[in-house]
Amino acid sequence: MKILVIGSGGREHALVWKIAQSPLVKKVYCAPGNPGTAELAENVAIAVDDLPGLLKFAQDNAIDLTVVGPELPLSLGLVDLFEDNGLKAFGARKNAALIEASKAFSKDLMHKYNVPTAAYGVFTEVQPAIEFIDRTGIPIVIKADGLAAGKGVIIAQTREEAVATVEDMLSGNAFGSAGSRVVVEEFLKGEEASFLAFTDGKNIIPLASAQDHKAVFDGDKGPNTGGMGAYSPAPVVTQSIHDKAMAEVMRRTVDGMAAEGRPYRGVLYAGLMIDGENVKTLEFNARFGDPECQPLLMRMKSDIVPVLMAVASGDISKVQVEWHDKAAVCVVLAAEGYPGDYRKGDVISGMGDAAQLEELVVFHAGTKSQDGKIVTNGGRVLGVTALGTTVKDAIDRAYQGVARISWPGMHCRKDIGAKAMTRG
Repeated sequence: MKILVIGSGGREHALVWKIAQSPLVKKVYCAPGNPGTAELAENVAIAVDDLPGLLKFAQDNAIDLTVVGPELPLSLGLVDLFEDNGLKAFGARKNAALIEASKAFSKDLMHKYNVPTAAYGVFTEVQPAIEFIDRTGIPIVIKADGLAAGKGVIIAQTREEAVATVEDMLSGNAFGSAGSRVVVEEFLKGEEASFLAFTDGKNIIPLASAQDHKAVFDGDKGPNTGGMGAYSPAPVVTQSIHDKAMAEVMRRTVDGMAAEGRPYRGVLYAGLMIDGENVKTLEFNARFGDPECQPLLMRMKSDIVPVLMAVASGDISKVQVEWHDKAAVCVVLAAEGYPGDYRKGDVISGMGDAAQLEELVVFHAGTKSQDGKIVTNGGRVLGVTALGTTVKDAIDRAYQGVARISWPGMHCRKDIGAKAMTRG
């Protein structure tokens, strides 16, 4: 088989890494890819939003399966285009990817199909939004409706901050067209977890549990990022929480999307807030999380290719997915200034030393090759991901790898996985 992976981040490097291990696969391409994917696949200089270019490449090269990493090509209808031209593609069609592309659609869907979530309002004008803020109280969560690369969520701690955020999003257009409509919702207390599942629109296969770390600084302080690290399994997802998430979140959402005439095929990601035995849904993503994808794929025992093919073919009823008992931890190394304006072009050293460690992979996220060296080219630059017999072992090994890597201004969280340790 020939497989094309679309995207250029850490998630896509992890997908290429896992797909390339399959005995079913003869050749892997990645568009546009990064220096990490280039070691395992042939990179193709086609942008993720160049749908005609991607289609032509897939047709010309007789690609058997295209795996879509990021949300943008899904929301633009890449899967629709490929399927309409007789090509297999793993990912949600455009009308189903709306579950991530529009926070308002997602919240309305949850409300309609009784998927537990926070109380909310959807606003296009400032004054009604302020009135909702005053009724609901502080802290409060304000989200840009559209795609904002994981950064369009503000948790306002004061009324002044909440009002300024709404005004900025709706009037100042801080997130461009993504913020022309905002969702304002009550702040939920508890611990977050990432719950992902493969689905063919009817059957659902859960992935192992995981937990992301969104805030940029230790102790969940500072602004939200695309994710500063993740680990799996997440002890907060007990068996009873898992069962509740499957029944009340995944089952109702997959059935609801089918009832809406938007059958959901691909991987569905639910961000959950867990408070005791109480589970509420924060958001949905229409793809693998980044960085959750990295530790999850390192823990996946099964060959991923038959799973991806079964989803793309519309029937996963005969598929089983096995997981290693080991834990995995991914620590994201970020560029100076991230998640604000960040530097590019700094030479990265020590990646080869880190890769010498057993059961550790350095996934490239925001890198490029320049004059024979690997340099920083994004906010989140690398994802140092390690396996261990316990979460603590995996944490220790990941940070051993981190200690070997450097560039000017590099920063990372030092507490990835710490919440798992407090749960024993």
